[in-house]
Amino acid sequence: MSIRIREERCVGCSKCQEVCPGTLIQIVDKKAVMKYPKNCWGCVSCVKECKAGAIEFYLGADIGGMGGTMNVTQKGDLLNWNITRSDGSELVISVDRRNSNKY
Repeated sequence: MSIRIREERCVGCSKCQEVCPGTLIQIVDKKAVMKYPKNCWGCVSCVKECKAGAIEFYLGADIGGMGGTMNVTQKGDLLNWNITRSDGSELVISVDRRNSNKY
């Protein structure tokens, strides 16, 4: 499993660093950095916390992603799971935070 941090989108809020259970993310020069991405557990805690959409989770073929990526942005109570497929097409899945644990 692997994530990619897009430095140009990072706002340096450090929420990703706070939630990473493997303590793999550091803030360097006000930007999030993952020194050893191969050690990532794939829990996506950082992806879910990054409201700037700066952290992307690589959706490898082993989980049906065929090389796409996924990030999360927030607008009000909606979490938008933004999926970019390997062919460049995009899909957005919106989840209302208020009801996300209902089922």
